[in-house]
Amino acid sequence: MTRPDPRKTAALSAALSGAVDLGALKARADAARQRPTTPPSGAAGADTGPSPWVLDVTEATFQSVIERSLDLPVVVELTASWSPEAGQLSPILERAARAGGGAWILARVDLDASPRVGQAFGVQSVPTVVAVAAGQPVDAFAGPLPEAEFTQWINRLLDALRDRLPGIKAAEAGQEAPTEAPEDPRFVAAEEAFEQGDFAAAEAAYEAILSAEPANAEAKAALAQVRFTARAESLTPDVVQAANANPEDVDAQLAAADVELAGQDVDAAFKRLIDTVRRVFGDDRDKVREHLVGLFELFPPDDERVAKARRNLASALF
Repeated sequence: MTRPDPRKTAALSAALSGAVDLGALKARADAARQRPTTPPSGAAGADTGPSPWVLDVTEATFQSVIERSLDLPVVVELTASWSPEAGQLSPILERAARAGGGAWILARVDLDASPRVGQAFGVQSVPTVVAVAAGQPVDAFAGPLPEAEFTQWINRLLDALRDRLPGIKAAEAGQEAPTEAPEDPRFVAAEEAFEQGDFAAAEAAYEAILSAEPANAEAKAALAQVRFTARAESLTPDVVQAANANPEDVDAQLAAADVELAGQDVDAAFKRLIDTVRRVFGDDRDKVREHLVGLFELFPPDDERVAKARRNLASALF
């Protein structure tokens, strides 16, 4: 499977890297992965076994949603066991996914077990459904939806994406999507270390790739993401208040910018560091500039926020 550009999912990864009890989340995630995805008893047209097109997804495995969405639309169901409306919608989505025959994937996220996925999508109510294509949210709705209306919604989505995502036509034709080249084992090892929270091992793996291939843009972007996530997980929100109280403390400004970026307040993070560049000189200025440029690498080069921040940085430096 083709690996997505790490910069295109940096905002989501940042949102999933806050100070959370990862041990407890992992235990619940492991339990969720063992739970079979079966339709309700008596559901019309549904078989009784697990479906390859209905997935239980956790914070630890959410990257798989991004990867699958490069070839097929992924409908992310953000749900919770305590919501009766979610209980009404869930079997409708599962029946539709099974009936779709692989033209799209249903990815269920239990927000009690994986709250940061909901935060990343800005969920205000349960259930919320978000369609992801090519690594980006493309449509969404909240609350229960009658089966006929959901069928119309998913059909419109497939019509809009059929020419962009090759897996849709392949599934509709009863064929498997084209087989791609095998995964690079070096990247596989690095990604596994990252998913397990072993950021030092992941960083070393990506550095080894870059040592052998200095121009490997994919490894460079992934390395930036690993380093940022490792820093962000060690910080707490109170560092922002501390930085605001001590504007001359360069390290405090760097930490606060990381926390703001992890909270998806990208403009605030960039502005904080550019303002710091204007206040400091010499080695401190170089340190802040390098940190900010490292944050730029978490985003696609054409991101408007990055382009604006680069202009402001140039103005601050010269």
